[in-house]
Amino acid sequence: MSIVMDLSIFGYLAAICTAISFLPQAIKTVKTKNTDGLSLMTYVFLFFGSLFWFIYGIYSKDVPLVATNTLTTGFTFLIVFIILKNRN
Repeated sequence: MSIVMDLSIFGYLAAICTAISFLPQAIKTVKTKNTDGLSLMTYVFLFFGSLFWFIYGIYSKDVPLVATNTLTTGFTFLIVFIILKNRN
């Protein structure tokens, strides 16, 4: 067992923290439908960034990247959808 194998736990911890960081905003946005203080462009870039990381994670067979960005892409898509829905 190499030290690289032992350090992979940091990838999983980063994946959990990053994905969970979007959950409170997603829950609040779904519950309140209030998007007044949210930047559409920020969430659009976050959505595409996490989508591209997801694709890269699949290509490189990196489980933490795929796990994180599966959740993050979903949460940011939900927020973008609600922001756009509220603007119409």
